[in-house]
Amino acid sequence: MSERHWLHTDVGGAGADSITVRGRDLATELMGRVTFTELTFLLVRGREPTPQETALLDAVLVSLAEHGLTPTVLAARLTHTGAPESLQGAVAAGLLGAGSVFLGVVEDTAVFLDAVVAGCGDDGLEAAAAEAVRARTGAGGRIPGLGHPVHKAGDPRTERIYAIAREHGLEGPHLRALELVAAAHRQATGKALPINGAGVAGAALADLGFPARIVRGMALLARTAGLVAHLDEEMARGLGMALFRDVERGARI
Repeated sequence: MSERHWLHTDVGGAGADSITVRGRDLATELMGRVTFTELTFLLVRGREPTPQETALLDAVLVSLAEHGLTPTVLAARLTHTGAPESLQGAVAAGLLGAGSVFLGVVEDTAVFLDAVVAGCGDDGLEAAAAEAVRARTGAGGRIPGLGHPVHKAGDPRTERIYAIAREHGLEGPHLRALELVAAAHRQATGKALPINGAGVAGAALADLGFPARIVRGMALLARTAGLVAHLDEEMARGLGMALFRDVERGARI
């Protein structure tokens, strides 16, 4: 066996006259035959999705693509203001802020729900959800996937993703557990925090079989589209410099 046998990937490769992705020929088997959503599923999961899985994944990606002038978008726009020659730097700046407050909640929710559903059948989900909420709130922690700074009465993305999952028979244990977690939190604290879009996206991605370690990557993939749109607008009608000047004036003593 070659000493370099470890230097290998199953994701894809390229030769002089062909490119392969997960064992499929890119030009003849994938281009013009699969959507970008289907390709994303194939790349990460290693198999082509069913039509039902495609519909749910597509809805999740669409739901995460854009949310206005968020801090991550402002980071991208302001980076472009300082380095207009570096589109890639501005996109990267916008992705770096995906954490426990914005966008990274997709992963945090999946991790939290993995612990709830682990070794637990449907009959035990309610008790497991209640115990997870008690443990997290008792330690002074927040429940990922609940509450939103803008959509205080309810995130419009949440109901729609649940509806699509149910329509396609893909409402799995993570989505069910998230509803039970929200109910347990409401009962334990008296606060009716809605399930937010990032939380329901994380639950849906987990039910689609994406491991928690990679679901934030799916959110970053979706949000990149929104960042590119904002940067195109910044080039045509910039607000970064005006924002900087306004902050500068306000910060003067």
